[in-house]
Parts: sequence; C-alpha cells; structure tokens
Amino acid sequence: MTVRHPCRSDFPALLREFDGQTISYLDNAATTLKPRPVIQAVTEYYETNGANIHRGKHRLSEEASDAYEAARVVIARHLGAAANEVVLVRNTTEALNLVAAGLDLPPDAYVVGCLDAHHSQMLPWRRAGRLEMARVDAHGRIDREHFRALLRGRPRVVALTHCSNVTGVVHPVAELVAEVRAACDAVIVLDAAQSLPHRRVDVQELDVDFMAFSMHKMLGPTGVGVLFGRSAQLARLRPLSVGGGMVDWVDLDGSVDRRIPYTFEAGTPAIASIIGSAAAVRYLEAQDTPQQHQHAEELCAALVGGAVTRPGVRLIGPPDTTDRIALASLRLDDRIPTGEVARLLSDSYGCMVRSGHMCAQPLVSGTAGGEVLRVSAYLYNDVAEIEGFYQALDELLSWIAPVAATGEKLS
Repeated sequence: MTVRHPCRSDFPALLREFDGQTISYLDNAATTLKPRPVIQAVTEYYETNGANIHRGKHRLSEEASDAYEAARVVIARHLGAAANEVVLVRNTTEALNLVAAGLDLPPDAYVVGCLDAHHSQMLPWRRAGRLEMARVDAHGRIDREHFRALLRGRPRVVALTHCSNVTGVVHPVAELVAEVRAACDAVIVLDAAQSLPHRRVDVQELDVDFMAFSMHKMLGPTGVGVLFGRSAQLARLRPLSVGGGMVDWVDLDGSVDRRIPYTFEAGTPAIASIIGSAAAVRYLEAQDTPQQHQHAEELCAALVGGAVTRPGVRLIGPPDTTDRIALASLRLDDRIPTGEVARLLSDSYGCMVRSGHMCAQPLVSGTAGGEVLRVSAYLYNDVAEIEGFYQALDELLSWIAPVAATGEKLS
C-alpha cells in the first residue's frame, strides 16, 4: 500500500479522481494547490463580511481593513521586512513591471539580466532600457565570469532570478549581490517566484532592493503578487496605476498621493485572496521542519535520478541535486509531440505536468532546442508519484516512439 504524505488530506483537489484514478499533481512550478485553511479563510471573508477596505467607516469595512492589513504584516514578517515595504499587487509580473516602469530610466539605461529569466523578468527590462543577459552553462548555472564582465559596464539595474523555472537551479544570490555591490551602484531586483515556495528568504540578509513573487505558487490564492522594496527605493518609484485608493486628496488643481505602500495600490484589491494569502504563509511556516526539508530532497533526487538513467529523455539542468528544487524539465525525441504526451499523461494516467517553453523561451530554445516536459513536485507529493510518472512516461513512449518514427500522426 502506498503511504501518502500526511498533509495530502489538507488539499481537497487531490481527492478528485479521473476515471477512477487519483490525481498526481506535478505542475507545482506553474501554480500550487490550496489547503483547507486557505480555502476557509477566503470563504469566511465572503460569508461573514464581503465589504470593501480602507475608505469605509462602518464596522464591516473596518473589520475587512484590519484583516487585510494583518495579512500584509504576516507576509512582511515572513520576509524579514517591514509592513510598509510590502506592496500588494496582482502577480509577480505586475510587481516587476511596477519597478521597471516606475524607476523612469532613460531609454538607453544599461540593465543586466540572466538568460534563464522568466519572460516577466526579461520583457519589462527590455522595454525600460538596454538589456544584456548573462550566459548560463550547459546545466543552467550562471556563468560567473560573464556576469562579472557585464557588471564592469556599470549597469543601472541588475535583474536576478533566484531559481529557474526550467532547470530548477537555485542561484547563489547572496554572492551575486555582493559582486554587484562591489562593482557598481545598481538597483538589484530579484524574481523569487520559484524560490520562496521552497525556502525562507530574509530580504535583509540578501541585501536586494526589490523582490517580487506570487502567492499562488506557495499555496495561496491566485491574483496576489507581492513586491518587497526598501523604503528609500520605493520612494523613487512612479506609480504604475492611479485612481481611487492611492490618493488622500483630489481637487481641480491636483492631488495628494497616499504614503507608501498605498500609493502603489490603486483600486479595489483582491481582498479575500490577500486574507487567504496570510493563511497560506502560516501553513507554510508550520511545514518548515527538518522532516519536510528531507522530504523535498528526496523528491528532488527521485526526479533527477529518474531522468538521468532513462533512455529517450534528456534532462535540462544539472544531473545532480545540489542547489536546486524538486523540478525536472525533460526534452523528448524531436519527433515526439511533447504537448500530446502531456495530454495523454493527464487523460490516461492522472499525471498533471506541463509542456512548452515555460515562459523562458530563449533558455529553452537554446538548451533544449524545442519544447520540454516539466515535472515539478511540492510538499504534498511523494516519491511514489514521481516513480509512477516515469513508469507512465515509459509506457507512453514505448508506443508513441515507433509511430513517430514512421512520420504518422498520433490518433
């Protein structure tokens, strides 16, 4: 009998069955499932309150405002930040765009990024200035010599990725930040969307100026992004949006913006989802144990080990478990339609994985030469699920490969 992770029962979605088969949800790098405490927090807001925040003087509005701001405090403490250094937005993409546009850089501003960046950490900087990308090696680890060479150009901004959503590599951000500080006076912007779900990050220790992430990748609801910014750096930003909620006064001659962080939070926010995000952070903190860390290492070893020993599959990323999360991107034979394999894994085996370029097309195209199949595990998964995925993949490839070799389409 397969022993499931004890927290699995906290996730109602995992109780679903397709054609009598339980789900193996292995698409966690895209978004994670939601535990009951998060669902309950969202539901409670809608059942018992539902009012808007900040501008109302009645009791329901004040209760909702208090819960909303309490959630901000929970998130801030999780990062080692002050509450007024946390801006609540819709997603990582909006957070990074807020910084890229808000710094109001000259069109030719020199920006250093990294080739393994998600499109959301690449395209805003390409629009804001002149972006140069640090190379990565064959396993997806940053080329430190090339990075240092780019820093000698004295960039205005350095846009770092903490963890790649393609290779699973966790970059040595503290070391990279130290090199930036020694080389130039750049603003350092960190994309932590893939790292924060797996490990605590102290923004004071990392010494970054801005950090962005999304709650939906760490057990929280969709529609909530977080931007940490040092107070002095936030004060430099021009708001991306203007309107209700971010002003204290408006008359025919002008307006007075609210103080940070509210000046960046125009309009009605995702109140229920932000309250639910606090429940997600508390749940994650309760899971932050040595046993869970060991479990994560076992998941990572199962993913990597299953790929490096398997014919017909090429692992994109390091062939070891050092400094990486439990994520494996697999390149199949050029003649095998990766998207069709992902669909068949879902429909025939209940394995939910992702296919495509992972919103990191320059990296995937350069290292894999085409679409990949990405398998990403999280705290509610177990090694048996990963072994089951590889068995299902073997079975599918055993009959797809001969058909693909003839040039026929799969029916």
